[in-house]
Amino acid sequence: MNTFFRFFYEFTSIFFGGIIKLFNGLADGVTKMFNYFDYKKILDSYKDSFSAVEWIFVVLTILFLVVIILGLIFLVFTRLRKYLRLRKQKLNQDELLDEIGNLNKKVRQLMKEKDELMAMKVSQLGLNPNEENTPDLPNNSSGGESNESEAENAGNIRFPKLVRIDERMKGFKAKNYNCNFTLQELIDNFRCFSASQLHLYYNESLLRVFFGGLACSKLIILQGISGTGKTSLAYAWGKFVKHNSCIASVQPSWRDKTELLGYFNEFTKKFNESNVLEELYISRFDDDIHTIILDEMNIARVEYYFAEMLSILEVPNRNEWVIELVTTTWPDDPQLIDHGKLRLPGNLWYIGTINNDDSTFMVTDKVYDRAMPIDINEKIDAFPCREQEAMDINSSYIESLFKDAQEKYAVSEKGINIINKLDDYVIQHFRIAFGNRIMKQLKDFVPVYVGCGGDEVSGIDYFLAKKVLRKFEQLNLILIRDEIDGFIKYLNKEFGNGNMKECIEFLERLKKSA
Repeated sequence: MNTFFRFFYEFTSIFFGGIIKLFNGLADGVTKMFNYFDYKKILDSYKDSFSAVEWIFVVLTILFLVVIILGLIFLVFTRLRKYLRLRKQKLNQDELLDEIGNLNKKVRQLMKEKDELMAMKVSQLGLNPNEENTPDLPNNSSGGESNESEAENAGNIRFPKLVRIDERMKGFKAKNYNCNFTLQELIDNFRCFSASQLHLYYNESLLRVFFGGLACSKLIILQGISGTGKTSLAYAWGKFVKHNSCIASVQPSWRDKTELLGYFNEFTKKFNESNVLEELYISRFDDDIHTIILDEMNIARVEYYFAEMLSILEVPNRNEWVIELVTTTWPDDPQLIDHGKLRLPGNLWYIGTINNDDSTFMVTDKVYDRAMPIDINEKIDAFPCREQEAMDINSSYIESLFKDAQEKYAVSEKGINIINKLDDYVIQHFRIAFGNRIMKQLKDFVPVYVGCGGDEVSGIDYFLAKKVLRKFEQLNLILIRDEIDGFIKYLNKEFGNGNMKECIEFLERLKKSA
């Protein structure tokens, strides 16, 4: 073993000796760099021989070395500080991960305790938690049925609220109200109803845009500053057509359609039916107008919880507006749910309200392109108006008014040609295109706007400002700023000087913010 120990010492001493020399050499180098006496000794040996000009270069040389030394010190300091900061962040992250792990563990424990308590409560009722039973529900005499709870408890019913609607609507037939008003009369009636009955005041230009939006999309987005009456407009519309709007208060946690429609609870074996699902379901029975209000819809990401609805409502054939609620079929499912799927009604509109502030998400192009955005940024003063009662209105009738207007006031060939040229201009100067969807919506919106008492150019102006120019906000405003003046001149040339007020006001605001 003595021979091995000698070998081990001599063999490893090469490596460790190198390390020692490395650190010694580094220490010698640093010592030499900062050896003031060596610098002074050399300067003393030359100082009597320097001319005045050479002394200037000597000073510059000294300053050069000082700058290098200070730079090295600063570099070492910043690297050390960065390392310490990263180290601190890493320690904080580790602490957070540990805390999250502990919280998850506590959540699992609490969920287990909750399940045990639920099982105890169910057992006290004489039920087995694994069986599919539903507690008795109170009778609802409004439907004329004597005991609806019996229907809910018969068999394996997982949609109790929808089954209750089936019971209430037995023998119901959709009513034809024999409506005979025009679009302009509809605006006047709604305006006077809101003023006389609800003390809510709207000008005709806003209502023209509102009804034009109903004609071109099933999703309306009311946007603007808080307190201008966005939600109240949708509320008043529901009151006017004698069907209170279903209000869905969007929550920040909404991430998919189950938050909007409900979900199947594996524990209770029941579907947690939301108010929105009930409104969707009951709308299928009649030909009345129904409305769902998505209040503060951008407090969560719209493209998460409403994505499937947006895609379905894009399909031209309404028979294909089908959404899946569950994947299986039970014998006692509601009569309008076929193989776990529900067909969305065509007589229902979705009206979302948004506030653009730091607490909300930006609404994406996917949503804006499929919806009709309407700005409400001003309050209308009270005005005298005749008394007007709410009206029974068939959805099919109001859609027939839209269709008649789209045929009678179809966008002129001149207007279409100007819009096509405008599309080419915007592509060339701003790299933005309209798309077929927006062109179709424009052809639906503008004629109804005209039928409500507006003119074609004003309708095109509003539509382009809200659907096309809105996309400019996503561009680099500094790069397009010089193009804005030319675009305003182009609009004045093609549509008439000052006729495109909404577009020009938007572009002027955009230019100021650049």
